[in-house]
Order: sequence, then C-alpha cells, then structure tokens
Amino acid sequence: MRSSWSAVLNGVLVALLAVLVPLGAAAVWADRVLGDEDAYVAAMAPLARDPDVRRAVAGQATTAIARQIDAGPFQGAVTGLLGEAVESFVDTEAFRTAWNAANRAAHHAFFDALDSGAGNTVSVDLAPVIAQVKADLMADGVPFVDRIPETHTAITVMEYENLGALRKGFHVLQVAGIWLPVTTLVLIAVAVAVSAHRRTALAATGVGLAVGALVLAAAVPVGRRLTLDDLPADVDRAAAGAVYDALTAFLRTTAWVVLAAGVALALGAWLAGRLPRPG
Repeated sequence: MRSSWSAVLNGVLVALLAVLVPLGAAAVWADRVLGDEDAYVAAMAPLARDPDVRRAVAGQATTAIARQIDAGPFQGAVTGLLGEAVESFVDTEAFRTAWNAANRAAHHAFFDALDSGAGNTVSVDLAPVIAQVKADLMADGVPFVDRIPETHTAITVMEYENLGALRKGFHVLQVAGIWLPVTTLVLIAVAVAVSAHRRTALAATGVGLAVGALVLAAAVPVGRRLTLDDLPADVDRAAAGAVYDALTAFLRTTAWVVLAAGVALALGAWLAGRLPRPG
C-alpha cells in the first residue's frame, strides 16, 4: 500500500514540477530582469553591437532626421551625408551610451503603460541617438543640421493587442517573484521527506525538474514566434528578434541549468539504488 501511495506521490511531484519550474523561472525573470531597471538596461546593452539592431537604428534615425531638413535640390546629398554620419555613429562608444539611455527611458515607458493601460507597444525612442548625431554633425560644420528640431522616432520591439491581460499576468508574476521557486524547493523537500522510498522520490524530483526545464526551453522559441508574428509589417523582424533573444537569455540559461541539475539528480538517485549495500 505504501508503495502505491509512493508511486502516486512521485507522479504528482513530476507533474507539479513540470508546471512550477517554468512558472518559477518566469516569475523570477519578470521580477528580477524585466522588473529591475538596471537589469533590463544591462540585458539590452549588448544589442548596441548587434548588426541587425544597429542597421535598424541607423535607418530609422536617418529617415527621421532627413524629414526635418528641407535642403531643396541638395536633399539627396544631405540625406546621404546623414546616413553616413549615423552609420559611423552607431559604431562608437557614444552610441552605446545613448542606447543605454534610450533603453532606460523605454523601461520607464513600459511600466507606465502597464500601470496606466495606455499604449500597446514596447519601443525604444531614438531621441538620445539623434541628438548626439546632430551635435556631432554641427561640430563638423555640416550645413542645414542646425535646423533640425528635437526629433523623436522609435523602434518598436513588441506589440500587444491586450495590454490589460498582460498587465495582470505580469503583476502576478512579479508578486510571485522569488517566492514561487522557494515554494517549489519546499515542496520537493516535503515530498522527499514523507516518501517511503526516498531515492525513488529524488529520482522523480530529477525527472520533474528535467521535464519542467524542457517545457521552459520549448516555451521561449514559441513565445518568440508569437511575439514577432504580432508585430506590424513595417517593424524590422531581425532587430525585434535580437531584442527578444537578449531579454529572454535568462530563461534559456535557466532552462539548461535546471535540465542539467534534474538529469544529474535523477541519474544519481538511480545509480545509488544500483550500488551494492555494504555488509
């Protein structure tokens, strides 16, 4: 009878971990990565060197600046000069500083949208980039540049049809935060402690962790496809994909770490049961 209950307990443990592992990872991610301004900016910072992002930034910034200049018959030449200047700028340390500033502002805007329910996109305003390009061009004496007013243009990286549902789900994950993984660990400890066959329970725990990690690993690319599919046709898919990959790096890393831990635990428990007992 105890063996039957133990088998049921192990089955329930595997099923719960398959759900709790991805939910726990998502909760920590929402709270400690997306929810933390410095962590968000740090996750986005490497994209300043990503060729797809730099190409998208250069294209958007050049178009936005050129719209503000009426150079008459010299418009084409000025636009070409602007394009060269912007492409050169996105390869500098100054661009990386401006990119971080733009993402810090984007983080504020995203949470303002979550709190107010206004807007349904996550975008990076390139105003800091454009302002720096303008300053550099004016320093070089490029004509017509002094006519450029403060210019705002943005790269859209995510768009949601139902921001209200996203707001509720995101806040739930933030509240759960680190407590959901802690609850999962407590559940594992209790399940192993009350099990009649602790090695089997440990093996079940390892299997559950591995299954949960695989669910998480599969959910990340599915979310990527759905996110990119929801973007308007004029949004640069390559740049948006790079942003998604940067922001979900924590989830992918967590999936591989938990998978390795689960396999090691299950294999260790199985091998321990196979070893001959002393005496």
